[in-house]
Amino acid sequence: MIVDEVARRFGVTNWRQKDQARQALMRERNVVLVEPTSYMNLSGVPVRLISSWYRTPPERILVISDDMDLPLGRLRMRPSGGHGGHNGLRSIIGTLGENFARLRVGVGRPEGGESIDYVLGAFPVAQRDTLARVIVAAADGAERWLAEGTERTLPSVNAFRAD
Repeated sequence: MIVDEVARRFGVTNWRQKDQARQALMRERNVVLVEPTSYMNLSGVPVRLISSWYRTPPERILVISDDMDLPLGRLRMRPSGGHGGHNGLRSIIGTLGENFARLRVGVGRPEGGESIDYVLGAFPVAQRDTLARVIVAAADGAERWLAEGTERTLPSVNAFRAD
């Protein structure tokens, strides 16, 4: 959702499926948007393939991921770090190391039920307004990161509250 919003803002329409990911090249900005289409716990494979192809070092990569440990409506950006129990991040760290920026998007925890059903399912109607604000704020953060880097983007992203 967030990568789609970034793509929409920049008028990106040239998506293609390659290397286990949906990709779009923004030549004028020297940016590649990537959405792995593999299982989440295998996300490191397409990220490594694409970063190798474009010769992109990990410190020039921003990974956007959901985070059940953050409440819905919160964002967290870090310049590097561990996986925090997130299998997609664990896979990417396994292929790139820990030295890449990450933007964690809070989705909260399910009230009962399975986590897998929660993160793959549709958001309840009552949360959709909050979700829309989160998508805009996360896309704002990604856009600012592209222009200014992690350290200058951190304060505004980490201060965001949708509630």
